[in-house]
Amino acid sequence: MPDDDAAARDAAEEASAFSHPPVDPDATTAYGDHPDQVIDFYAPRVTPGTTPASSAAPLVAVLHGGAWRAPYDRRHITPFADFLARRGFAVANIEYRRGSALPAQGGPGGSAGPVAGRWPETFDDVAAALDALPDLVRDAVPEADPRRMVLTGHSAGGHLALWAASRHVLPPDAPWRTAGPPPLRGVVALAPIADFAVAEKLDVCGGAATQLLGGQDKFDERRPYADPALLLPTGIATTLVQGRTDIVVPQPVADAYADAAAKAGEVVGLTLLEDVGHFPLIDPAADACAVVAEEIAQLAW
Repeated sequence: MPDDDAAARDAAEEASAFSHPPVDPDATTAYGDHPDQVIDFYAPRVTPGTTPASSAAPLVAVLHGGAWRAPYDRRHITPFADFLARRGFAVANIEYRRGSALPAQGGPGGSAGPVAGRWPETFDDVAAALDALPDLVRDAVPEADPRRMVLTGHSAGGHLALWAASRHVLPPDAPWRTAGPPPLRGVVALAPIADFAVAEKLDVCGGAATQLLGGQDKFDERRPYADPALLLPTGIATTLVQGRTDIVVPQPVADAYADAAAKAGEVVGLTLLEDVGHFPLIDPAADACAVVAEEIAQLAW
């Protein structure tokens, strides 16, 4: 359990990140029939002192966090999407189906709160959105260059970003498997739930990874299809950004993924930020958010 000071600091960081009003997109496009199968697009708009726009802007695809649970949708990360757009990126903020908004009452994973994720719908949606994105962005944001795409995500969205970049190394019978690696410049995963075994050992987000996979009886069976730490090497340039004082998704989760990558013969970047918790990574008012933008820029420009 975190001490009182750590919990207070985390609460203050969360309050700051959620204090910004949502930012409406420039366009919204559906990639399926379900109400959650939509992508919000933000056109690049450069402000003084930021990276100058080129003739075609790199595309940043964003996957929001919230433990794959229904109460957390893409709206909470729109200030971060706008932050990136004001630095010259075209941004695609992807929504996807999440768990039930109703209490689990001690259901999968033992949580009495909303259930995390849907199997297989959460993965169906992320795969479908990324497959459709290059064509959709050409109409929604013509100034974007989908050939220079970086995938980012926060927390549970960081997991989905790592997973989406590894679809070509999924088991052969996986419905989401692709014939080759995705057309990405790279992945910047922000405090990702990147290793399910370690996440469950630490009870990250109240057993959310177990809930995502359908409960404890399905955990071992489905983990090879869903756990980024088991889907290596990807051959995709990957950086994890992690706050050292994060008590929501603690640093050992990121360390475990980096260790797994090294054992698989792949070098993964791990940027550790001192005195930074979970939420400053997506908070436009925090210095950590600028660090994230720079990590993305190093891959995209």
